[in-house]
Amino acid sequence: MTCFMIGHRYVPADLRLKLDEAIERYVTDYGVSEFVVGHYGQFDAMAAGAVRSAKKRHPGLKLTLLLLYYSGCPVRGPEDYDGTIYPEGMEFVPRRAAIVRANRYMVDNSDFLLCYDAALVGNRRIIVDEARRLEKRGRIRICNLA
Repeated sequence: MTCFMIGHRYVPADLRLKLDEAIERYVTDYGVSEFVVGHYGQFDAMAAGAVRSAKKRHPGLKLTLLLLYYSGCPVRGPEDYDGTIYPEGMEFVPRRAAIVRANRYMVDNSDFLLCYDAALVGNRRIIVDEARRLEKRGRIRICNLA
C-alpha cells in the first residue's frame, strides 16, 4: 500500500503532530508500507521527517522521493530516502507543468493521499479535486489535515 503526501509550501509548526498521528494510523490500521513525498517546501520536509520518525517504530517502512525533472543521467535521491520515483514520460513535460503532472501520476498510482490543503486555489487544489473524484469510485482514500 502506498500513500502520497502533498501540501502547502508553508505550513504551521503544529502540523507535525497531526502528520505523526496520521502516518501511525495509516501504517497500523491500513497497512501502508510506502510513503512518497516531494522536496519543494515545508510540508514536504515535515512529512519526510515524520515518516523517518515512524521508520524507527516500523523498520519496514519505505520513504520514496518523487522526482520531477529529467537530468539526462541516473539520479540518486538523498541518502535519507529509500528510493526515488520518476514518472514515465516526465522527460517530455515542460518544467512549468512538471509538478502537476508528477502529482497526477502519484494520485493515479497510490492507495492513499495524505494532504494539507487549506487554500481554495492553486495546482494542489486541482490535484486534490481529482483525487476526490477517484475517491468516489473507491480508487483512493484521502485525508486532509487542514
